[in-house]
Amino acid sequence: MVWLNLLSIVLMAIGLYIANWWVALAGCLLALILSIPTIAKSIQQEFLEALNPAQRRQFIAAFTFLVALVVLAELTGLIAWIRLQIKSINWDVAGSLAEWTGALGQILIAVLAVYIAWRQYVISRDLTIEQNRLTTQQNVLTQQQTIDTYFQGISDLALDDDGFLEDWPQEQAFAVGRTAALLGSIDANGKAKVLRFLSQSKLISPLKRDRRLGRPMLDGDGGYAEDRNEGSRVIDLGVILAGTDLAGTDLRWTDLSDANMIRSNLQGCDLVRANFSRTILYGANLRKADLKGTLLFYGRVETASPRSKNHVPNYNTGAFTGAVVENADFTDALEMSTEQRQYCCAWGGDKTRATIPGGCAGIPNLLGQEKE
Repeated sequence: MVWLNLLSIVLMAIGLYIANWWVALAGCLLALILSIPTIAKSIQQEFLEALNPAQRRQFIAAFTFLVALVVLAELTGLIAWIRLQIKSINWDVAGSLAEWTGALGQILIAVLAVYIAWRQYVISRDLTIEQNRLTTQQNVLTQQQTIDTYFQGISDLALDDDGFLEDWPQEQAFAVGRTAALLGSIDANGKAKVLRFLSQSKLISPLKRDRRLGRPMLDGDGGYAEDRNEGSRVIDLGVILAGTDLAGTDLRWTDLSDANMIRSNLQGCDLVRANFSRTILYGANLRKADLKGTLLFYGRVETASPRSKNHVPNYNTGAFTGAVVENADFTDALEMSTEQRQYCCAWGGDKTRATIPGGCAGIPNLLGQEKE
């Protein structure tokens, strides 16, 4: 093939040198015959690599459409009419038109510049969104690592070599301090993970202690025994959760009893079987929270009442074992039982009563009577 290409070049050169039209033409035709297949194959390969099947179909359809328009214009005489109009143009007027066209071109350039600037903004915005997404993922990983480190640290702090929970004030102070610092630096889902860990580990439940050794006592079923009256907690949440945002989190089976959760946000939380006895929920947001089996008090609803600084709780009758639900918002709360509704209506006050699903008709406002 190479020698044929060289032969075609030689023929064209000889034909031009001796001014023989036929020899030069023969060299040109030979060169075209040899070159076109190779060039066409290369173009075809580039075309196939650059465009996917759908894009190739669109390109061919667009090219066919343009050819059809040109042929149709020729058949209908449109092209001949355009030629006639060009011949009849007053070129003096055309000069003025050219000026207008130039002005229009400048406007189009300005529009193009605006479009380019807009595209740059869109690209920059998309890059920012992607960067924020990556940053969020990194923050989630960092937060999980922090929580895992906390879990390990609390476990080491709370357990000794014999596997018993320590009862020394200094260890308890460190545990509470670590917990407060962590809960103040993570998001709602992270807080819920920590609370579930502490609850399932019995670190925030009041445990029964051996008065002589100070150790927690077993309940005979493979766990630690609880003592609501005189038990002590490894970690006392106190006011750590006051005003905390826990909206939409999973707090099932968590023991949050005796915690101060004033004005906390529990909207949409899963509170199934959670323990809120003696918890301060004053002004808390419990909209759309799932309250199935949630413990708000001990004993019977007829004798149960909210916690009090001046009275000892009675876990048999329920007196002073209940949560403080004054001014709490229970709008659209789910799975609220009859006992829960009666307790919240009785001890929630006017604002709370107005939000109770099913209303409080026939249930006296005991909180109002107590204030009178």
